[in-house]
Amino acid sequence: MMKKLTVCVLAAAVGISMTGCGAITSGKRIIRISHGQSETHPEHIGLLAFKEYVEKRLGDKYEVQIFPNEILGSSQKAIELTQTGAIDFVVAGTANLETFASVYEIFSMPYLFDSEEVYKSVMQDTEYMEQVYASTDEAGFRVVTWYNAGTRNFYSKTPIHIPDDLKGKKIRVQPSPASVSMVNAFGAAAAPMGFGEVYTAIQQGVIDGAENNELALTNNKHGEVAKYYAYNKHQMVPDMLVANLKFLNSLSPDEYGIFEEAAALSTQVELEEWDKSIQEAKNIAVKDMGVEFIDVDVEVFKQRVLPLHEKMLKENPKIADLYRHIQEANEKGKGEQ
Repeated sequence: MMKKLTVCVLAAAVGISMTGCGAITSGKRIIRISHGQSETHPEHIGLLAFKEYVEKRLGDKYEVQIFPNEILGSSQKAIELTQTGAIDFVVAGTANLETFASVYEIFSMPYLFDSEEVYKSVMQDTEYMEQVYASTDEAGFRVVTWYNAGTRNFYSKTPIHIPDDLKGKKIRVQPSPASVSMVNAFGAAAAPMGFGEVYTAIQQGVIDGAENNELALTNNKHGEVAKYYAYNKHQMVPDMLVANLKFLNSLSPDEYGIFEEAAALSTQVELEEWDKSIQEAKNIAVKDMGVEFIDVDVEVFKQRVLPLHEKMLKENPKIADLYRHIQEANEKGKGEQ
């Protein structure tokens, strides 16, 4: 009840500011940022660095407020609020952005990147990625930076060693057609649902497992109900910091530069925190939750779903250029190895 009351109060406060020019308190423009993670999550820590950087340089004009734990609504709802300008920034998964720009579907393609090094090199190619980020301008928002959301793997109530171990299992996926096709190709039944529903769904047997990074086991307690985590590494998917376009356009060139620098700093901090958090999560999952981490033959899983690449390219030509760019990075990565 207290959480619902808090949500209502905050929603009302946000509603009052839906004037297109944001809320003004004590002469300062309030910048609202929404995300779905906890206060200990690397993304929240990165956003704290964003807040500190902006307020240190523009504190006479702007106050940054961060709302974690989906306080302002689910990712999809928060994106809609960002579109209207009711809030200014939201951290959203690429699956949530597919609705607005189909190029983001490519991040749901299984085994898109050959390694984490290639994945990071592509995402850190700011000049190229800005073309992708501008693809949602017509929808009223733009991505300003990315955060590492790690490698996605399967976890469930029973062990997964080979693709056939997924047969017949109901596995939660993000609301992405590509993710649904991937899980179905493994012989499982894809079950798209909100992330906040996963714990109860596994606990009650509505689904058998899910796919996500290691932090889901600890930050979201999924390790209490799913004791087996298989490193099949089917996706490397970033989260995106999305900004209301009218707000960005309202900034002076100097202000815009400061917000850009703050966004870049938040990514740098998040990346550093991510690696530490993953190791901590694995330790907690093993020692306190009894989770077993399973190393599998990734190539066997990869071969099962590689035909989806051709299918997705045929159905969505807008991902073709980015796909070629990533394949070039994969080839370069092989050469460096």
